[in-house]
Amino acid sequence: MSNSTINRRAVLGGAALALGAPSIVRAQDNKRIVVGTWGGDYSRLLAKNIETPLLAPKGWDVVKDEANAPPRKTKIVAEKALRRGTTDVSGFSSTDMFELSEQGVVETLDYSKMPNAKNLIPAMKYPYGIGHIYSGKVVLYNPKLMAAPTGFADTLDPKHGNKLGIIDIQYQYTMMAAGLASGGSMSNVEPGKARLIECKKAGARIYPSNEAFAQALKTEEIACGIMWKARAVQWQDAGINVETVAPKEGVPMYVSGFVMPKNAPNKAGAYAYLDAMMAASAQEGFAVDMGYNPTVTDAKVPEKVQKRIGFTPEEEKRLVDLDYAYIAKNDAAFQEWWNKSFKS
Repeated sequence: MSNSTINRRAVLGGAALALGAPSIVRAQDNKRIVVGTWGGDYSRLLAKNIETPLLAPKGWDVVKDEANAPPRKTKIVAEKALRRGTTDVSGFSSTDMFELSEQGVVETLDYSKMPNAKNLIPAMKYPYGIGHIYSGKVVLYNPKLMAAPTGFADTLDPKHGNKLGIIDIQYQYTMMAAGLASGGSMSNVEPGKARLIECKKAGARIYPSNEAFAQALKTEEIACGIMWKARAVQWQDAGINVETVAPKEGVPMYVSGFVMPKNAPNKAGAYAYLDAMMAASAQEGFAVDMGYNPTVTDAKVPEKVQKRIGFTPEEEKRLVDLDYAYIAKNDAAFQEWWNKSFKS
């Protein structure tokens, strides 16, 4: 039986005993941190680098609420009127964090309660959340199956037929990449829609998750696609024959971070989790294990690893931040177009 299974049963058991032993339940709740996160590799590495080495020795009991981002966002918003929500911290992309802040459902953080925050890169210090790791959207390709593409236009091209892979949960960034490839911008994805439709008609394969996309690369079912450079490094370490190219059109930034719902049931636990997340050892672990760049200045990443996960000075000039307001305003329309016009 896994620890997460035990923890979930403990939660249910604690609820059942609430009337009979309220003081015991409160004591348990005080040391329980409910973390909303994606499943798969990310959840596993949160346990390996943060929860087990840094929080468990201090008596914290972490319970995972695993799901893709959209249903977890919906749940936080739906619980807005409740005095106590069901999660203490939840992981999202920087775009989702911005959107939740605009909806008034996440806490304005008190950085004085987190000693490790003194080392946080200023750009990752949002009022409503903390940047945990970052990377950039790049082109991935199998050098055995094709020549190196130059950018998004060269990759999101019908000529690849069913050798092009597209990740369903990456719809926002895929639309941004297609927009950049077609004369659009980070604030205008419209020009890229026709390109994506043509790719789909030509046989492009759509995968439900990052892990499914990786498996398709491994079996050579596909030859190319777009993904975070960090993930490509992770897959290279797993023996998958994949190389990366920083797109000539620009490299959209990706930041993954955490927010605290305003009605988090255990805010002390939430702050403990956020602080542990910024520990140098945890950040170093994610750099080595997952290929993402640290967001704290005191993390010491091996030079060999840094060369693989980072960007050259010339590539850094092509890094572009997202237009968070544009994405937040249009995300519902993006999802509707993606599901009804592109995927169907």
